[in-house]
Amino acid sequence: MHHVFEADQLTWLIVGENFVISCCYWIIGSVIAYGVWRNRVAGVDSLVVTVAIIFFSCAFGHGLHGLKMLGLIHSLLWQTVADFLTVVIALRFLSFYKSFDLLACFSQIFASKMELENKNQLLEKAMTELKQTHTQLVQQEKMSSLGQLVAGVAHEINNPVNFIYGNLAHVQEYAESLLSIVKAYQAKFPPPSQIQRLTEEVDLEFLQEDLPKILASMKVGSDRIRQIVLSLRNFSRLDEAELKTVNIHEGIDNTLMILQHRLKAKPECPEITVVKDYSNLPDVECYPGSLNQVVMNILTNAIDALEESTTQKSYQEIKDHPAQITIRTSLTAEQWVEITIQDNGIGIPEHLQQQIFEPFFTTKPIGKGTGIGMSISHQIIAERHHGKLACFSTLGKGTEFVIQIPLTQGKYGTAKQSNYVCLTHK
Repeated sequence: MHHVFEADQLTWLIVGENFVISCCYWIIGSVIAYGVWRNRVAGVDSLVVTVAIIFFSCAFGHGLHGLKMLGLIHSLLWQTVADFLTVVIALRFLSFYKSFDLLACFSQIFASKMELENKNQLLEKAMTELKQTHTQLVQQEKMSSLGQLVAGVAHEINNPVNFIYGNLAHVQEYAESLLSIVKAYQAKFPPPSQIQRLTEEVDLEFLQEDLPKILASMKVGSDRIRQIVLSLRNFSRLDEAELKTVNIHEGIDNTLMILQHRLKAKPECPEITVVKDYSNLPDVECYPGSLNQVVMNILTNAIDALEESTTQKSYQEIKDHPAQITIRTSLTAEQWVEITIQDNGIGIPEHLQQQIFEPFFTTKPIGKGTGIGMSISHQIIAERHHGKLACFSTLGKGTEFVIQIPLTQGKYGTAKQSNYVCLTHK
């Protein structure tokens, strides 16, 4: 009885081994077959197909061998058929004897394939970076051309405006002198009937009252033009392509001056209020033109968000929560300058926030946004100024961008770093 028990155990062990071997062959054959199917576009190699079939036939044979030991009816017949198929496939396999060196080098071929795939991935990444760089260079060239155009227009406008503004004071003085002489004549000599009639026709009394007001309004208007021209010249900063020590508050104010037309009330959008909370900052070493471009991009996005938010609110909601942009500046303990630009617009969905600084990504409708403004802004802050650009947003409540740059750039040299963060307020 003891020996019979041991024989039964041995039978079950052999059956288990055959089933395990059969499963392994099925898995190997399936993996090879899947590889052939996945790369079918490149062509199907008969040798590889034959190898897969051999593994399947071996799996079939070992499985039937295990079933035969369990006493399955006709299992011997099926195993004979399986063995015969294996012999036929093996003979077919031997007909590929010229390609046996290919199988010997299979591991090398697989390693070469993996290396090729890695190189393809690197090539795709390089192509993407090249496309991004090309787009950024085109955008920078556009900004440079725009800056030259703005500076040229500002210069051409500046000369005649200065001429008008400079002469207005003299015109006002001369007008006041003439009006005082007219008043003196009226007081001393009663006007003849002809002059009296002419005085009534031109309404001299009204002219005496209105002319100083007209001259004063012309002075205000020309002064406004001079401020706009100065803002345009400061914003373009063509003469400040290198590092300069500047007052960043002037750059922010100049940018706001240029965007004033978008902040004013319009039929489809109420006025956007700008709240400025400036700290007493020292002058900052930076690239003024590039930094102005970053502020311009962020403010433009904030205005777009507020305009879109307005279209989704009722009149009462707009009245209770008017559109507002808050700009704060401060100096951190690490001697970094921090510029915070916050709006109370629609906010950014959480699943899109990590893509804010990616090239060609935009939340604006097709044709309205290029998707490279924030990418270039991040590059300017992180690489040119060795700083950080962070985005905090809560859907339905607004978005806040935080710019941090060192007070001085000297110790950073030309090193580059890539720091950007986009977080959700909880």
